[in-house]
Amino acid sequence: MRLILIKIREVSQKYPIVRGMASYTVIWPTGCLIQQKMIGHDELNYMQALRFSLYGGFFVAPTLYCWIRCSSYFWPKSDLKSAITKALIEQVTYSPTAMCCFFFGMNLLEMKPVVECIEEVKHKFWPTYKIGVCVWPVLQTINFFFVPEHNRVIYVSCCSLIWTSFLAYMKSLETKKQKDLKSDNNLKYKGQNITDQKEDKSKKVSVIR
Repeated sequence: MRLILIKIREVSQKYPIVRGMASYTVIWPTGCLIQQKMIGHDELNYMQALRFSLYGGFFVAPTLYCWIRCSSYFWPKSDLKSAITKALIEQVTYSPTAMCCFFFGMNLLEMKPVVECIEEVKHKFWPTYKIGVCVWPVLQTINFFFVPEHNRVIYVSCCSLIWTSFLAYMKSLETKKQKDLKSDNNLKYKGQNITDQKEDKSKKVSVIR
């Protein structure tokens, strides 16, 4: 067992992206389940959590790792000015792209049509981005200034626990609106049926007379 742990440690140190992917495959579904509990779900949606795990581990972690490596290449200094610069540039480059990809990608994993995926991006991107731009610059400044490069993906993944719960909440809002829309349509349909039935009855009465 000890040899296995040592081997895992060696691999994670040699390939930090693997550590990031491993942490995201755990933290993202955890955030999803926390969100479900917070809004009072009686039964947890484990398939949704699995989709969060796949998306977080195999898309978010690699792309975030690449962004961090690129930012360290273009701004190699570890001073506060460079940290703030990288954090601010991230908010106008990586973050908007990541949020769009989240809403689009999660809908694709749910096997929804591309049109619905695009519509969710349109409706959910800006409200989500306004919250993120108030939070992530501070967290990423701390990350770029204090945290060693090989541990930065891990740091972000820990910060992502609450953020992922928020993303899961934003994702569920769209589902809730769809349900409300469906219920409204059902009510309209039932109301139309009742009206049609009344009209049919009135026609029958007039014919009998």
